[in-house]
Amino acid sequence: MKNLQTMKHSIQKGFTLIELMIVVAIIGILAALAIPAYSDYTIKAKISESASITGAMKAAVEIYYSENGTLPDFTDATVTYDALGVSSNFSGKYASSVKLGQSAAAVPSVLDSAGTIEVIIHGFTPLNNPLNGQNVLYTPDVSSGANIKWEIDGSIPAKYRPKN
Repeated sequence: MKNLQTMKHSIQKGFTLIELMIVVAIIGILAALAIPAYSDYTIKAKISESASITGAMKAAVEIYYSENGTLPDFTDATVTYDALGVSSNFSGKYASSVKLGQSAAAVPSVLDSAGTIEVIIHGFTPLNNPLNGQNVLYTPDVSSGANIKWEIDGSIPAKYRPKN
């Protein structure tokens, strides 16, 4: 009887090495899946600054369209940024340049549509990050009638672009 009681007390309490290794392996697999997704989310959050920073320009274009029935065309000398009530070019933490109008894009053919807003992205580390210098274009679509629908395009990969 004494041996049975001694045996009960000598049973090991805790985890075996195999159990600990399995737990570490599971945590490693979860981390390997979560880190790329997390980095994508942080990139998308930084790029989505372009959606919020262009709010005033979008509103100015929409007001101009509702009052005049056309989009602002900066090739016309009577249309100015002051008349729209917005700055011609400004920046943000992750946007080095926010421009409105046909002259906004580096390649003029990209911005043929009046009222297009171009945002140049910067601020990603390291400095040679391929996202630095890419652009997000907001082009107004008036084909649906009285309301403007903003189309989002540009050189930023589609998975990082802000949603409409």
